[in-house]
Amino acid sequence: MLSVRIPYLAMAVLVLSCILVFGCGGGSTHTASMAPPPTSGSNVQPIIVSSGPEHNYANGVFTSVKVCEPSTSNCQTIDNILVDTGSYGLRLLSSGGGGALTLSLPSENASNGNPLGECAGFVSGFTWGPIKTADVFVSGETARNLPVQVIDQSFAGIPEPCKNGGVPENDTIQTLGANGILGVGPFAQDCGQQCQLTGASNPGWYYSCSVTSCDTTPVSLANQVQNPITLFAQDNNGVIVELPSVSAPSATVSGSLVFGIGTQSNNSLGGSAIFTIDSNGDFSTGFKGQTYPAFIDSGSNAYFFLDDKTTGLSVCPDNSGFYCPSSPANLSATTTSGSTSNTVQFSISNADTLFSTGAHAVFQTLGGPNPGSFDWGLPFFFGRKVYTAIEAHSTPAGTGPYWAY
Repeated sequence: MLSVRIPYLAMAVLVLSCILVFGCGGGSTHTASMAPPPTSGSNVQPIIVSSGPEHNYANGVFTSVKVCEPSTSNCQTIDNILVDTGSYGLRLLSSGGGGALTLSLPSENASNGNPLGECAGFVSGFTWGPIKTADVFVSGETARNLPVQVIDQSFAGIPEPCKNGGVPENDTIQTLGANGILGVGPFAQDCGQQCQLTGASNPGWYYSCSVTSCDTTPVSLANQVQNPITLFAQDNNGVIVELPSVSAPSATVSGSLVFGIGTQSNNSLGGSAIFTIDSNGDFSTGFKGQTYPAFIDSGSNAYFFLDDKTTGLSVCPDNSGFYCPSSPANLSATTTSGSTSNTVQFSISNADTLFSTGAHAVFQTLGGPNPGSFDWGLPFFFGRKVYTAIEAHSTPAGTGPYWAY
């Protein structure tokens, strides 16, 4: 989600503004229609779609990570980390915001010796806090000395440009809906070349923070928040999200996060279609005779696409973040990249009806507006193996970045 990363991450990532609080009322719990058992292996991490630690998330896909102070045995295993193929790097919510992180991780400093902070922009708000260094373990994989963001409202004073437009700060367990974010998208760093620049061309994600103020600072690629997969000794060229199909609203559903593409017997591409993406992380989707930019994002909790006038779908009267058609709408769109194309059949149900089905968090037919583009969010992943190949890394289908399914 970035051009030279930035526009992509700013488009639509978590859609946290669409988090809903679920009632615990009646209604029977439906079970998901399971695909074959999740793949096993040293490169496989269990994931679960649930309502998250605060029971306020629709279609949130979560996992656990082990975080250690570098080169020590002082570690924590932190659960309820949101898995996001639309962002890059590990972000951990501090205990001050209600998160699980209590380790004293060492700080990264700017070139002038001041602590380094970051304002990372998401469509629903921003995360603010210092850059720290950690050893991170996921399944049998290790990323040592990984730069991570600690989301911490008490760190320095939030720079005014970070608050531009009055966007909310995702700095508590209630607003973030998770103990952190594991960004495993198709790029290696969360900002890239632009954040190495000085002057007005720098997008202002990274800051050198003194006691009194924070000023924009250039940061090398190696010191930016890193996609942890790129630091693995092997299985470092991408990731697969595997989730079963879902026949009805469910409380939870389990799947796998499989690291590497074509590096072991359990992560081959098979006959998957390959969709190369541009520097913004986009490919194309055709709908009703028009073509739109599109991306695939496990951190978005619905199909977010176009608007009510273009789709003919009514927006929910009390929640404009979702569609509420009077009856389920069966739709078709075509994803394309170069000579590769694939028709996607999908359905959109009334969100208010879905959310009234009891204490459920898993919905295959949840959708909402996203004017001018297609965000193939988590419902797209149900019943598919979705591959994310990372930029500049070789795979059996060529060098990333690309998506495949």
